[in-house]
Amino acid sequence: MVVQGRGVDAAQLEWLRRWIEDNCGWSRKRLARELCARWNWRDERGRLKDFAARSFLLKLEAGGWIELPALQIHKRRGPKPVADLPGWEEPPGRQRSLGELRPVGLEVIEAGTAQAKRWAYLINRYHYLGLHLVGENLGYLAYDRKGDEVAGLLFGAPAWRCAVRDAYLGWNGPERSQALRWLANNTRFLIFPWMGVPHLASHILGQVAARIAADWKEKYGHGLKWLETFVDSSRYQGTCYRAANWQYVGQTTGRSRQDRAHRLKVSSKAVYLYRLR
Repeated sequence: MVVQGRGVDAAQLEWLRRWIEDNCGWSRKRLARELCARWNWRDERGRLKDFAARSFLLKLEAGGWIELPALQIHKRRGPKPVADLPGWEEPPGRQRSLGELRPVGLEVIEAGTAQAKRWAYLINRYHYLGLHLVGENLGYLAYDRKGDEVAGLLFGAPAWRCAVRDAYLGWNGPERSQALRWLANNTRFLIFPWMGVPHLASHILGQVAARIAADWKEKYGHGLKWLETFVDSSRYQGTCYRAANWQYVGQTTGRSRQDRAHRLKVSSKAVYLYRLR
């Protein structure tokens, strides 16, 4: 079978079960890292794919193939809180035409910089979902011609399964596991609330589409072929995505990407795809 993009046979499963039993005192995080090292599971830059390995182990456990050690709750650290911006004051409302703002520029967010702290603060404060990073990810800040911030974006790991997306792309299980690396999910897109500029959102999406494959390759060693996003239909109409030539392919079934037990009900999302050229 194929799990998290990796083929696994009966002999490997049996070895994996014995290996976990022999190292039952290790944390799940350590098991994932050690497994990456043993199997030489690395990305194009040579970095261990421990996040993928952790997901791989969890999926095997959910399927009843292995049994992982209990979570070491006392050793787990919660997500690092997003730092405040000292002296931050929300700018006054700005009603402009797109022509008055252009050219609109984009800057890639570099981890650890002052710009990254500012981007994280703005996304976390003003986006209704806050800030959450998943797997490979890439952030942008958009600026107007005067250098003022107008929007923030975040792209991250795609959904492992999405019925309408997979049907549209013609993916079965093995094809999906190999192709997901070429797909990124636009998990956050925020026009800052003080900006009242018609057509700004679709214009920024067009700017991103023109460069994200190269930016992703610069960071992770491989490019992208597709972008996806999931729009909460109870909140938004997805107008800017349609205006930017994203293709609506259907609705989700109302399950979270974290819902392995098929118990959590969430709002149905409109699924949009964009083919990069």
